[in-house]
Amino acid sequence: MASEAMLQSIFVIFSGAAVLATFALFARQSMLVSYMVLGILFGPQGVGLVPRAETVQQISQVGIIFLLFLLGLNLHPQKLLLQLREAVTVTVASSLVFGAVGLAVAVGFGFSPAEGVVVAMACTFSSTIIGLKLLPTTQLHHQRTGEVIISILLLQDLVAIILLLVLQAVGQHGRILVELGLLSVALPAVTLLAFLGARFVLLPLFARFDTIHEYVFLIAIGWCLSVAELATLLNLSEEIGAFIAGVALATSPISTFIAESLKPLRDFFLVMFFFSLGATFDLNAVVQVAAPALLLAAALLLLKPPVFRYLLRRSGEGDALAGEVGGRLGQMSEFALFIAVLAEQVGAIGSRAGYLIQLSTLVTFMVSSYVIMLRYPTPIAVSARLRRD
Repeated sequence: MASEAMLQSIFVIFSGAAVLATFALFARQSMLVSYMVLGILFGPQGVGLVPRAETVQQISQVGIIFLLFLLGLNLHPQKLLLQLREAVTVTVASSLVFGAVGLAVAVGFGFSPAEGVVVAMACTFSSTIIGLKLLPTTQLHHQRTGEVIISILLLQDLVAIILLLVLQAVGQHGRILVELGLLSVALPAVTLLAFLGARFVLLPLFARFDTIHEYVFLIAIGWCLSVAELATLLNLSEEIGAFIAGVALATSPISTFIAESLKPLRDFFLVMFFFSLGATFDLNAVVQVAAPALLLAAALLLLKPPVFRYLLRRSGEGDALAGEVGGRLGQMSEFALFIAVLAEQVGAIGSRAGYLIQLSTLVTFMVSSYVIMLRYPTPIAVSARLRRD
């Protein structure tokens, strides 16, 4: 019965997504927004055609894992280290600015200082999914714009994972130093094992059987999920493990073929991810946090692009590139949702603060993805002139 319910949910999600995405394109709207709207309409808070959105959300995490794996496949290790060093100043400075905005809004609307700190954490990041999903892989991944976006998002993701570990430690009676110490050992260990496995196992296999595309596809998926699982065993996230798995293969000539082969599978799970965002949102909570959430979302949507633009120009980037990067990073992150859920679980914030983060994130997702599709080249742009794969 459970399998039948899941099959029905998948049917509802993708049939509905196909219909709503068609209307969205005719109306020159974002397809990503249509998936979230579909979740609101068909999820438990809507007509209830998908009554168990949590199951869909768990499955959809595979899409994020593949997204980070594909990101890693496009980044040579030496080039990655150079990009991260160059992005440190921009990432740190921007995080302080956006965190201060979140703290001010939360405290100004009566949330506790501790809740304000968690809201500030949630405001510091931009969405890896939107940033990469709307980035043309054949155009910008090998140009400076794509490199800058990727380096900033990577640093933000690393910081977000550290913050998640800190929150976990709060729920474990203050074992913060222990958890961070374990992180400092686990991250190099996973990286070393991944590079050794790629060097001495995967690359020889690819060299011998690279003409059998089905085999390459199978091994690539198994490799991605295996390193992701190894990362979780060492108290890291699946996403970090998948990213390391991709970087370990980035030097291989076959990495381009793997990246192209996995894109449809990634998109399948990402549709479910954006559906789950809308489906798991409690509409009854909107009234409680509408004013602070809309103010926070508006402040970040207005501030993030010019702040990134200013910082990037100060770091030596051109005005056009700095402006586009700022525009593409002008939203909150899916990590904000993870932070809200975990912080509420460990008792760091109340449900009202959690709803504030969720609603603000959802609003910025919708507005930002729409703006990006109107202004910049993307694979799903509403304008044929801007549509690039």
